[in-house]
Amino acid sequence: MPSQPKGITVQFLLDCDPGHDDMLTIFLAAKHLDVVGITTVSGNQSLEKTTRNARRSVELAGLTHIPIAKGLPRPLVNEVRYAPEIHGQSGLDGVALPEPTVELSPLHAVDFIIEASHTYDELVLVPAGPLTNIAAALIKDPTLVERVKEISLMGGSMTYGGSTAAAEFNIYVDPEAADVVFRSGLPIKMFGLNVTRMASATVERLDRIRDIGTPFARTVADLVEFYRASLHNVYGLDGASIHDPLAVAVYIRPELFTMQAMNVQIELNGTHTRGMTVCDYRYVGREGKGIYGESGIIRGAEANAEVAVDMDVDGFFDLLTDTLALY
Repeated sequence: MPSQPKGITVQFLLDCDPGHDDMLTIFLAAKHLDVVGITTVSGNQSLEKTTRNARRSVELAGLTHIPIAKGLPRPLVNEVRYAPEIHGQSGLDGVALPEPTVELSPLHAVDFIIEASHTYDELVLVPAGPLTNIAAALIKDPTLVERVKEISLMGGSMTYGGSTAAAEFNIYVDPEAADVVFRSGLPIKMFGLNVTRMASATVERLDRIRDIGTPFARTVADLVEFYRASLHNVYGLDGASIHDPLAVAVYIRPELFTMQAMNVQIELNGTHTRGMTVCDYRYVGREGKGIYGESGIIRGAEANAEVAVDMDVDGFFDLLTDTLALY
């Protein structure tokens, strides 16, 4: 585990299942935030493939100083589920990237997370895949909640699902893990499909990235084009939904997002709704104001998360494109 950098007050640990949008999360975070590690989890593809893709991503971007720790190969309870129809058989299809050579941390991801919480004073966890590693760390060391500043995650939705009518993929894959995290008492920022689908990398936006002109930018654009085409084939979307980077972009350009405090619970038993994030936005914040106004408000349960409800899409893509131009 690296020593704590001087003069930096907040550190970020990315927990992910690369995946094209996870790859962009790494690239965006590394140029603006103090990223102290990447942990990998089963999700978009098998653990072996997502770990390989994390290693390929840091090598593509020259970020091999960031340690990578391999995590859990399956959900806490569910059978494994992958998304080859979206991210391909490798989990990062679109360009034949070289086999990675960067070594992995000797620590298991769960232990890496726990050790990082002891090493860094202001640690933010950024899960961009199923929440299996985070939940396992909380179960293994319940005092983790005392040392983590907050969690910023991509997962769930205020509205429609993706894997089912009600459930988004990251939560659907391991709803028991999500339940552990949302009941942990840790401050949570949640970026769900209701907002992340707005961040649509259309052909025109990918052309802006390709026009940066560097081999790196062209490779990234080609990778994301595969992802865009997959989403068009499966869901009929015109652009690639850049889900995961929003969970780090909020720390770089917080003004891009409208966040709303609400209570979020994970549905574990519903026949048609297992994995749903049940967002109670009858109650907004702690100041007594809500969607029904100051008088006659129907209050739900006390907020346990800040949920993204809107974003400046053009501003986000300006940030992403400008950041990729730095490589």
